[in-house]
Amino acid sequence: MKNSGNIIYHQGKVTKEDRYRVLGQKGLIVWLTGLSGSGKSTIAVETEKILNGMGKAVYRLDGDNIRFGLNSDLGFSEKDRFENIRRISEVCALFQDAGLIVIASFISPLAKMRQMAREKGKENFIEVYVKADLETCIKRDPKGLYCKALNGEIQEFTGISAPYEEPENPDLVLDTQSNSPEECVKMLVDKILEMSKLE
Repeated sequence: MKNSGNIIYHQGKVTKEDRYRVLGQKGLIVWLTGLSGSGKSTIAVETEKILNGMGKAVYRLDGDNIRFGLNSDLGFSEKDRFENIRRISEVCALFQDAGLIVIASFISPLAKMRQMAREKGKENFIEVYVKADLETCIKRDPKGLYCKALNGEIQEFTGISAPYEEPENPDLVLDTQSNSPEECVKMLVDKILEMSKLE
């Protein structure tokens, strides 16, 4: 439901820069996109652990986990997927404003979805393409979803019965076919440390 026009944004006295100084880092949205099975969650989990060990304020948002709570009312139609990403983009923007490094791993199959997330993150946004071709993801199939999709048990499944638009100009590409998980995590951690550093 749209607001009635009687809602006014209440500005506080603490800026995001004030929060950044307290934490010693810039708030940052790290948006991992890629097919199911490409390695997004694996990379996100390890990256969060390493950054936390370095004393960084970091939080991970996972596509499946979010659907247990905040987005449990959404299905997998294009409309619902778009709403899923819209909500998550808003949550990420709040975390970023609070000064956290938020690692969001969502298939986010369409370019317009990822552009919406980028617009929320503005200059403190990293689009990371976790790259693996469909054949490789089907072979991995860690959740058994491709098998179900190929058998017609799951409708609107990205890469099979729903499209995935590869990012054209991501800020970082992690090719999980050519690089080990450890190599991908190191590349991502290095990029995050560079982007979250205070001036």
